[in-house]
Amino acid sequence: MGSYARIAGYVRPHGGSVVLAVLAAALYALFDTAAYVLLIPFVDAVFVGGGASHASVGNRIEGLLNATVYRWVDLDADPLQAIGLIIVLIVSTFLAKNVFGFARSYLLARAEQGVNRDLRREVYDHLLELDLAYYARTRTGQVVNRLTTEVEHFRTLVTRELSKLVGAGFEFAVAFSAMLLISWKLTLAAFVVIPAAMAIWGPLVGVLRRRDRQVLHLGGEVAAHVEETLSGIRLVKASSAEGRERTRFRALTEEYFERFLRAEVARSFAAPMTEMLAAAGTVVLLWFGARLVVSGEMTGPQFVGFLGLSLKLYAPVKNVAKFPAIAQPGLVAAERIFELLDTEPTIVDRPGARPLSSFDDRIDFCSVSFAYGDDPVLTDIDFTVPKGSVVALVGPSGAGKTTIVDLLARFFDPTSGSVSIDGVDVRDLEAHSLRARLGIVSQETILFHDTVRANIAYARPTATGGEIAEAVRAAHAEDFIARLPLGLDTVIGERGVQLSGGERQRVAIARALLLDPPILVLDEATSALDSESERQIQGAIEELLEGRTVLVVAHRLSTVQRADQILVIDGGRIVERGDHGTLMARSGLYRRLHDLQFAPAE
Repeated sequence: MGSYARIAGYVRPHGGSVVLAVLAAALYALFDTAAYVLLIPFVDAVFVGGGASHASVGNRIEGLLNATVYRWVDLDADPLQAIGLIIVLIVSTFLAKNVFGFARSYLLARAEQGVNRDLRREVYDHLLELDLAYYARTRTGQVVNRLTTEVEHFRTLVTRELSKLVGAGFEFAVAFSAMLLISWKLTLAAFVVIPAAMAIWGPLVGVLRRRDRQVLHLGGEVAAHVEETLSGIRLVKASSAEGRERTRFRALTEEYFERFLRAEVARSFAAPMTEMLAAAGTVVLLWFGARLVVSGEMTGPQFVGFLGLSLKLYAPVKNVAKFPAIAQPGLVAAERIFELLDTEPTIVDRPGARPLSSFDDRIDFCSVSFAYGDDPVLTDIDFTVPKGSVVALVGPSGAGKTTIVDLLARFFDPTSGSVSIDGVDVRDLEAHSLRARLGIVSQETILFHDTVRANIAYARPTATGGEIAEAVRAAHAEDFIARLPLGLDTVIGERGVQLSGGERQRVAIARALLLDPPILVLDEATSALDSESERQIQGAIEELLEGRTVLVVAHRLSTVQRADQILVIDGGRIVERGDHGTLMARSGLYRRLHDLQFAPAE
């Protein structure tokens, strides 16, 4: 589907408002032109009142006026009375014009915001469906920029700018028709400058498209830099890197400034070019129109009315001429938004996928291999996790431990092999129901700018107050929550900034306890904590492990020594397996990792 057809698809649901707005625009154009046509009888009446003879030239505009205005206004009677009646007509025409102008503006604003709302919802819904691989390769600021700035550009294009174009089309058509009725020769003369305008606009549109795409990309980079800096502000300050970040940001905004100015230079060329062409057209009209009046082909009042219409005509012509320049940011934004919407998630439910209603037996990893693009991460991973057991994954950083549990949660799919629960490949299960059976507590505790209560109940928003209180108790979080100003109803700030690391982790544990999952993943859940904080939440972790099947990913070997099975991962392979005592006796990688952590202290 072409971009223009897709753009039209977003306008279609608001077709009622758009059709009424178009009708209002047409009536606006009709009354606007009528006000200028009424200049002809007005000038006629003034000339009659001033003693000039009223000499009609037999043309179509004269016939139209005879059939309408002159049937009500007698120019050969009292000139002042005629002038008064014409003024009433002019005022009434302007009143009707502005009523329809208001209706057009309101209806377009309604359609405009409807398109904005619908597109933002669609983009946001699509972002929620995209898998983690997309976010691994795309900067967050670029994503946010498409949802905010670029949607705004799109909205401006599909409603405001297109409505101006449609309105300009009506105004042009009605004014052009009235000018033809007055003099077709003078009308042709008014358009001698149009070919020159088209010759200039052709190459300019291509330049604008390229430059606007660069500007939008750099706008996303600026947003991404701000988001990254603010999210890592603790590191920035701890590293005394404020000056370095300031320099990077200034360089980025300077480049944006330069690119924006280059685009605006091309866009700003539209206004003076159009003005100069309009001036040239006016000169031609004055010269040629004067000759027609002198030769008797049209009257002086008709020439005055024609001039008024020609000046009125240049406004819609100017809007049409400038549209290619003004529309470029919206068209480029539309292309970038459509690129995002056309990005297909790689993790989708297979046809006939079934829900995971219960977990009864075991989890199996069978010859699992995985690669990020051409970079292998896991190779031939085989192990089984019986129900009710605790399996620990240990090994050096980058060995592939977190990737293993990500495959269980189906954040990614294996390149080869399979991950199954109770003998069913997780790819044959509904992803939503699979993840509902998993509780994940990770090193990076994710908390939202909301109350403690809302963060705990995030996975179970229907939980009762009693259930939340029980989860808080089991997570050993009662004491610090009681000290908060509003207890459970305290807003804890973005990423839980008002809480300590241990407190944030206990909120995450309470959330997992409230979900009550049969399968639990602890992914470096205590690695970000100091030893004192780890001891404080150890009881909460024991509560969390009770009665569940657990996969533990850990650097700190003290957290895995009681696991039923320990898998040592290195280079994406399982190099050792067994319990703590067995692995210590082998003097392999596990023993070396253990000695590095504990031998100095011992």
